[in-house]
Amino acid sequence: MNSVDVSNELHQLLTGNNVQTQLSVPQLVEKVLSRNEGVLTSTGAVKAETGKYTGRSPKDKFIVEEASVKDKIDWGPVNRPISEDVFNKLYNKVVDYLKAKEEIFVFKGFAGADESSRLPIRVVNEYAWHNLFAHTLFIRPNEEELRGHEAEFTILSAPNFKADPEVDGTTSETFIIVSFERRTILIGGTEYAGEMKKSIFSIMNYLLPEAGILPMHCSANVGREGDVALFFGLSGTGKTTLSADTSRKLIGDDEHGWSSNGVFNIEGGCYAKTINLSREKEPQIFDAIRFGAVLENVVVDPDTREANYDDSSLTENTRAAYQMQAIDNIVNPSIAGHPNTIIFLTADASGVLPPISKLSKEQAMFHFLSGYTSKLAGTERGVTSPEATFSTCFGSPFLPLPATRYAEMLGDKIDEHNAKVYLVNTGWTGGAYGTGSRMKLAYTRAMVQAALEGELANIETIKDDIFGLDIPLHVPGVPDEVLQPIKTWADPAAYKEAATDLAAQFRANFKKFKSVPSEIEELGGPTA
Repeated sequence: MNSVDVSNELHQLLTGNNVQTQLSVPQLVEKVLSRNEGVLTSTGAVKAETGKYTGRSPKDKFIVEEASVKDKIDWGPVNRPISEDVFNKLYNKVVDYLKAKEEIFVFKGFAGADESSRLPIRVVNEYAWHNLFAHTLFIRPNEEELRGHEAEFTILSAPNFKADPEVDGTTSETFIIVSFERRTILIGGTEYAGEMKKSIFSIMNYLLPEAGILPMHCSANVGREGDVALFFGLSGTGKTTLSADTSRKLIGDDEHGWSSNGVFNIEGGCYAKTINLSREKEPQIFDAIRFGAVLENVVVDPDTREANYDDSSLTENTRAAYQMQAIDNIVNPSIAGHPNTIIFLTADASGVLPPISKLSKEQAMFHFLSGYTSKLAGTERGVTSPEATFSTCFGSPFLPLPATRYAEMLGDKIDEHNAKVYLVNTGWTGGAYGTGSRMKLAYTRAMVQAALEGELANIETIKDDIFGLDIPLHVPGVPDEVLQPIKTWADPAAYKEAATDLAAQFRANFKKFKSVPSEIEELGGPTA
């Protein structure tokens, strides 16, 4: 990763009198409050609201169609091309807009805890609270690292700059545009801070495979014996919750790389969903929300300044951003060995997938490519109830390269390190969404614990005759009947109809992968 000189326009922007660079957390909090961008809660966290955009805007995300990347990007609905001319004109407009602001805020840091592959980044913000978010989610440099810091990628974030689609060539007022040649990400028209975090993750998903490193949308932790576990899954499936285990040290909650040395966190903080959060259910997350943390769209009592995590009146997608150091039980630095156990998490709203099943390598690659879950309310604009979705590699919106590239790397690493893989359904049981109920967290924790401790390696299983999955017959702490979905439904015929329908969706979705070895499709896919 070679350093790239900034353009003249960006250089002028960053040397202006209005630039506030590398402010401390107390300074940023003070700026947020003095600028009326947010309020201080009773725990000292900053609460801010993101307006009408309370989730990512995937239809407004683009990659500049440049010569150096044109033949590498997996172009399509996720990776939408935009011309260099459109980017350049918007770039100049955004720079001019930020230069005219009374204050802008700059953070310098890194993506990637492994020093051999980390990416130096710079984040330029219109909002102080967005800069506090960047300060929290990315890896902070020490004084020596800051002195020698040369950014290789820059985010320009201007939430109040709104594009004119007819003039600027965008689809709406919102835009998230990546230029690999200019090493710049433009974000405008949205106040949702998660766009910054996920843009950098997309960048790493392009750069790391070139270095032989598998980038992963997963959480990770390590046990007392040094055993490493990965948890894959989209927002709302339980990655953050299940990896925040008091008996294991957290490596990270969302984004990792798997190199020849082991696993490392890409980020320096956590970005957890907080809807219905309580100290009883998720003590590590609850207690991490302290001074310097950022709460997004959480309702706060104006008198007591206490957060009401049960209130979803602003959005279901309420969030907390906090530094890794806010959690006591962490790996520091966020680097560990090779994974022993891999968990694929899905929140199946149809209520037909087993709560846990064992996967062969071929099945693991099939389900990794499929990336099935039910998209939950609030994680994206326009999603108000669960929707079935297949998000390749459990992170399709963030994968610039063809999905098979990532799946092949995962399969090779499973073989090389003999990792055990499980599919865990944290979604519905006893019926579909609206009829059944969400799987009890206590049951899911018991199943995951059994998998991590090796208790399921040789346990008796039964093969599901619709999905071809091997279901354990017994798991400590879980009623046997819960393990087989058909036994939880009042109407077995209705279960079979729903399961057959989902299996057909799996098969239909998998047809888009043209270059996958036949043994993966045959052994990994649901049976007819």
